[in-house]
Amino acid sequence: MAYNIRMGIPEMADLWNRLQTGDRDGTINKKDGELYKKWGAALKKLAQNPHYPGLNTHDIEPLSKRYGLKVWESYLENRKGGARRMFWVYGPDKMEITIIGLEPHPENAKNGAYDRINLSELS
Repeated sequence: MAYNIRMGIPEMADLWNRLQTGDRDGTINKKDGELYKKWGAALKKLAQNPHYPGLNTHDIEPLSKRYGLKVWESYLENRKGGARRMFWVYGPDKMEITIIGLEPHPENAKNGAYDRINLSELS
């Protein structure tokens, strides 16, 4: 049984809707088009299995402490400068995952890099 994927508000929902609209009407630029494809592929894997090996999913303790619920990070890409990471939580309902952030990988997670990440609210 697959998870229902939701977008956090307002940032993640706005970004996803903008990328989706641009792709559908052919106005998306190359950089955004690549992001949309990678993000869409990662979302499909996440919905089927949040711990799919290629996503390299793991919890992020500093964000979990800051937001008061377990925050997970999954890879959109790897071994690339500025490789993007997707931040998410389970819920708010059963079999739901809410995407609350999409950021480049923090350069140095040990020196407070996760403190600079802003996350969307649950919808």
